[in-house]
Amino acid sequence: MRAAERLLLAALCSVCQALQDGMLFPTESPSREVKDVSGLWIFRADESPERSRGFEQQWYKSPLAETGPVIDMPVPSSYNDITQDAQIRDFIGWVWYEKDVWVPARWIQDRGTRIVLRVGSAHYYSVLWVNGVKVTEHVGGHLPFEADISGVLRQTSGNQCRITIAVNNTLTLETLPPGTIQYMTDRSRYPAGYFVQNTNFDFFNYAGIHRPVLLYTTPKAHIDDITVETTFSDNIGLVSFNVSVLGSSKAAVKVTLSAQDGRCVASADGSRGVLKVTDVNLWWPYLMHENPAYLYSMEVQATAEDGQTDVYTLPVGIRTVKVTSTQFLINNKPFYFHGVNKHEDADIRGKGFDWPLVVKDFNLMKWMGANSFRTSHYPYAEEILQMADRHGIVIIDECPGVGIKDIRSFGNVSLAHHLTFMEELVRRDKNHPSVVMWSVANEPASEMPPAGFYFKELVSHTRSLDSSRPVTYITASNYARDLGAPYVDVICVNSYFSWYQDPGHTELIGLQLNTQFDNWYGKYQKPIIQSEYGADAVPGLHSDPPMMFTEEYQKTVLQNYHNVFDQKRKEFVIGELIWNFADFMTSQSIIRVVGNKKGIFTRQRQPKAGAFLLRERYWRIANETGVLPTWARYPCL
Repeated sequence: MRAAERLLLAALCSVCQALQDGMLFPTESPSREVKDVSGLWIFRADESPERSRGFEQQWYKSPLAETGPVIDMPVPSSYNDITQDAQIRDFIGWVWYEKDVWVPARWIQDRGTRIVLRVGSAHYYSVLWVNGVKVTEHVGGHLPFEADISGVLRQTSGNQCRITIAVNNTLTLETLPPGTIQYMTDRSRYPAGYFVQNTNFDFFNYAGIHRPVLLYTTPKAHIDDITVETTFSDNIGLVSFNVSVLGSSKAAVKVTLSAQDGRCVASADGSRGVLKVTDVNLWWPYLMHENPAYLYSMEVQATAEDGQTDVYTLPVGIRTVKVTSTQFLINNKPFYFHGVNKHEDADIRGKGFDWPLVVKDFNLMKWMGANSFRTSHYPYAEEILQMADRHGIVIIDECPGVGIKDIRSFGNVSLAHHLTFMEELVRRDKNHPSVVMWSVANEPASEMPPAGFYFKELVSHTRSLDSSRPVTYITASNYARDLGAPYVDVICVNSYFSWYQDPGHTELIGLQLNTQFDNWYGKYQKPIIQSEYGADAVPGLHSDPPMMFTEEYQKTVLQNYHNVFDQKRKEFVIGELIWNFADFMTSQSIIRVVGNKKGIFTRQRQPKAGAFLLRERYWRIANETGVLPTWARYPCL
């Protein structure tokens, strides 16, 4: 295992190398094709003591089945809950995936076509081979990585392509999230070489290839990246654009913006410019406007000197975001976050992307009147952000800086990796109108001396990447000792009064929560979001008077928090996000009974009593705005 740790550390130390090119989401167009190669792959865990046999024996050079026993593994999914093997469920180290796919002959024969292999995400360190040739590697989960494999395919005979991906879920003090490998040396209790992965986060360390694997094409001269920023004045919308083209130094770029009915509302020539839209339809959040989530369609054409044209279409929502000392403004109107925290988590599939689950979750959020969610504690799939764009659900986009509790995780290697991760995250998500704020961490040990410099650098760097959105991190520290709070735009506070503090004493929530808010605002004069609050509730467990772990107790905790929210949202509290949307899996411990039960829905998405309470509350808050369409103003409660 120590060999695997050394390999991971070496990768982290080199993480400051130049970033990949742009990371536009693969879509089909007149010049682009997409082939999904997800599905059933074969799989093998490297169970050797050092987890290094696969590299030593070069498993990537021949079919994986020739190296030893393999099993079927669905992609996307976490591998942990697919089998009946507890060793696979809890496996730490290298696992190997392989699939043979057919590449269309015309892709290979046309040397003007660029062929790209893209992995939506894999946890956490990945190495990728095609036909035995290494094409790329990537450090960090939750984000996509890709490689141009045109040359490899054209150097090998035939159209068959053997894709091999090795994935390592080991967490160290320098990874995001961080962790440690602990070797047990007491031979009276543990066998030789026995180790455990320690973490400081409360969700299961699912691993594997979690999002789709795609092959896609572009012309050799292609649109590599697009950056869009929007604003408006009166009824005029302004869309600033910057288009990057690779493979041609003199490509002619044309940008056209169309309304939902197909009308062209603005166009321009050139790779940079501003589109002017008269009688603009703004992008509004769900329940904030009678016509929410309006999206224009921006078509970008890049024509190279040889006449070859690449076409890419990007949805664009025109909106602004601003923060004052007491308000969060979207399109210059006060916005109040009434929403949820989530996890990418479900039975069997773990963190694997699943369309039915995504659609169900959005239906539940809209049913309950939620207008927002936070991507706790890591970036979610791009398809989820696209859904949020289309439905008007506002997002706080969070990186996996969760569990930063050890002073050694504030070192230079950790900071470099964290900065690079934020670059990749902003590059991926910068054009989503639903994303209104970046969150750079969750509950770090922000009172430790290195935290001040660490978060000053991290927040400043994130602002330099995107000046159009505020930056925050989620704190659970004492307000007087938090060294990162001076640098953020919005204070996001997690607290669990009557649960982790003074368990069972719901009568203390009002006093303690009021004190929390007054202390934080008094010191920093910044708007505050209650970014987490809640209590575990085992579904079907009841008690009157309420007792911990019953549905009644969860409901009572929520009601006491809400009483204070209703006072403070008239002042400087700008949002409330329940922890959690649904029950989710955690590691095994004496405080968790098959996972965390703080969801207002079960893991199977069935409502507890708290869901109905929040539904009544969120719709009442939304109705106070007075701008809802008739169909939304009086939902059947």
